[in-house]
Amino acid sequence: MRTRWIVAVVALAVVAGAAVVFWPRDAEAQDPEIAISRSSCGTGWEAPKPGPQTFRLHNTGSVTAEVDLIDPATGVIYGEVEGLGPATTRPLQVNLGNGSYAFRCLPEDASAIVGPVAQVSGGAERTGPGVAPVTHNDLLGPLKAYQQHVTTGLGELVANTGALKNAVHGGDRTASESAWLTAHLTYERLGAAYDAFGDSDGALNGTAEGLPGGTADEGFTGFHRLESGLWHGEDLGALAGVADQLDTDAHALQAAFGDSQVDGNDLALRAHEIMENTLQFELTGRTDYGSGTNLATARANLDGTRAVLDVLRPLLTPRYQQLPKLDSWLTRTQTALDATHHPDGSWTPLAQLDSKQRQKLNADVSELTELLAPIAAIAEPRRVS
Repeated sequence: MRTRWIVAVVALAVVAGAAVVFWPRDAEAQDPEIAISRSSCGTGWEAPKPGPQTFRLHNTGSVTAEVDLIDPATGVIYGEVEGLGPATTRPLQVNLGNGSYAFRCLPEDASAIVGPVAQVSGGAERTGPGVAPVTHNDLLGPLKAYQQHVTTGLGELVANTGALKNAVHGGDRTASESAWLTAHLTYERLGAAYDAFGDSDGALNGTAEGLPGGTADEGFTGFHRLESGLWHGEDLGALAGVADQLDTDAHALQAAFGDSQVDGNDLALRAHEIMENTLQFELTGRTDYGSGTNLATARANLDGTRAVLDVLRPLLTPRYQQLPKLDSWLTRTQTALDATHHPDGSWTPLAQLDSKQRQKLNADVSELTELLAPIAAIAEPRRVS
């Protein structure tokens, strides 16, 4: 049984006039029991009423099913439970406004069944749309656009790691540090594709955390290994091999990505996770190996989030009422981060922010992360047939 305890509550409760919540409690005996199977769906709902109520969804069949409470005319979803196993009963608590509703059952290896229509009246009007389901077909366009975005970004990455390798071999530490930052930020802007990168992500951007030898461990490679050496005075001749390996790994990733595919289940989730990781790793300094460029990385992460939102925007605009507010917080966060970028190209190290600046930046990114959270549930691909 998989229920979106946090994400779905936020997404559907904010978006839908008929707010949906899922509570981890047993259904009570007086709650209507809704029968679910491969041959029938949604029977047992009598005397429809408005307002808060709980349905006991009982799978009487032999296979696991998904169950949606929908507007039968539009397919808009007002409640959902996934992974309802055979002979299992789970509660679905909703707060229904006036309108038509029906249960849609999606058993494994069987077509969808829509149950009897119930008309709810005498309560509050629905104040906004529910969540119109996003299908795998709906995501084909956004996925293709994002795939192209990553392909272009990887082309920039290999050009930049090549320039970084040449700077290190040329023995110019200042040029090497500048080239390192350019290449690293190029990689950080590709945040939604990390799962598709597989082991390459660890090779290119892994940290020394958990390695027995720490920063001296042979398994510590990539951008942060080179960062540690460049900003701690390590001989550039000794770092040439590190730069060569980084460039080789970047080319290998570029070659392999042509046979990879960003998962449609992950794309919307990454918009939130990119900024969540920014809070956890960049704004705490956990990934600083000497360059003091965590705020530059945070700014690149913001670009990565925008790239995801850009391809998903046609799907989100009619489904997420908070999208204008989200856009305003993106701009606000960008302004705060840009204020730490200086005309000479340098960035304020995280440790040099005063407490007021630190608090404001943390608050901005935290609020932005909260506003991004519903997108994972809204744009998750769903079965409708």
